[in-house]
This record gives sequence, C-alpha cells and structure tokens, in this order.
Amino acid sequence: MSETTPPDAAGHRARLRTRLIEGGADALQDYELIEYLLALAIPRRDTKPLAKALLREFGGIGPLLSADPQALLRVPGVGESAVAALRIVDVAALRLLRTQAADQPILAGWQALLDYLQADMAHIGVERVRVLHLNTKNRLIRDETISEGSIDQSAVHVREVIKRAMELGSAAIILVHNHPSGDPAPSRQDIALTRQIVEAGQPLGISVHDHVVIGASGHASLRALGLI
Repeated sequence: MSETTPPDAAGHRARLRTRLIEGGADALQDYELIEYLLALAIPRRDTKPLAKALLREFGGIGPLLSADPQALLRVPGVGESAVAALRIVDVAALRLLRTQAADQPILAGWQALLDYLQADMAHIGVERVRVLHLNTKNRLIRDETISEGSIDQSAVHVREVIKRAMELGSAAIILVHNHPSGDPAPSRQDIALTRQIVEAGQPLGISVHDHVVIGASGHASLRALGLI
C-alpha cells in the first residue's frame, strides 16, 4: 500500500468535503466516508485503498465502525489514530441514538429504542444480554448488561433478573440480547427463558414488556410474534 498521497490529494479531499457538507445522507459512498474520516487521522496518506480494504475485511460500514479496536489494529496500515477516528464516530452515533431513546417513555419511542439497540448490538461477536428497567411511567431507570457469553450462549438466571428488578424498584423490564449469527429469530431457549421470567415477575408486580432479539439482519420482538 502506498504511504504517500497522490498529486491531487488536496483537491480530491476538498471535493469530498464539499460533497459531504453540501449533500444529503447519500452524498458519499461508504468507502468515501471512511476514506475522508481516515484522512483526518492520517493526512499524509492516500486513504482510499485502506478504506476499501477495511470495508472488505469487516463486511460493511456497520461492522467496521463497531469492530473491536484490537481487530482493527491487526489490519496493515491501521494505527491508533485511525482506530480512534473510527471509534469516535461509533461512540457519537450511539450516544445520539441513546439520548433520543431516553428522552421519552420507552413504549412511546419504541422505534428510537430499536434503532439504538440495533446500532449497539447488531455486530457484536459474542452473545450479550441486557435488561432495561423501567419505572411506572415507562421511563428508563437503568440499562444493564447482565451476561456476556461465548459466540452462541449466555447464562441468564431468572432469580437474579427478578431480584435486581426488585432492588431498583422496577415496574417493568425489557429483555434484550443479540444473536451473533445475524439471524434474530428467537430460539426455543429464548422463548422458554422469557416465559419463566414473566411467570416469576407476575406475583411481584413486575411486568415483562418484551424480549427483543437483535441480529445483523434485523430484530425480533417476542411480544409482536405472540410468544409472550
């Protein structure tokens, strides 16, 4: 890979900048967005080849921006400055989505919540389980990761979920986990666990609003599917 910029690098980057500022969301292609972002971090290099290599390596802009920093550093030509540039975009986007989701009652802003969860969890390489705790007005009071497992399993204990809800005074909870396979279809274990938590929470006045499964290809709601 060339370590130098092409003769018209300044003009090329100026044209990208103009399109970025004046155009809409689709003004730049994915590789051009990454190319310009990397150019800010490593300005003396032609970053187009690196941008295209990263997108190929990680399978798209979503998986790239949410990639593990150590995995990024293993790509030839990527240093800490490039990793920081990629991470800041991901962190800023997640913070924006999380703020939008938290600014209103969860059930009223359901799509905002799904957008946040999809961005945050769709490309994680291990299974992660979270519980969203809500108050009586369905506002988020706590978002906790309760388990992070291997590529295909994660241990969740019904008693611990309910115990934590009682400690926080939760009126309701929403269960969330991801499928690293990319397919959000709930498994039999997902359905069984959800029903056990519903049953355990009912006598204590703790509702389970939903169990959302996140995958790279979308999401599945057990409630929408009529499974709880």
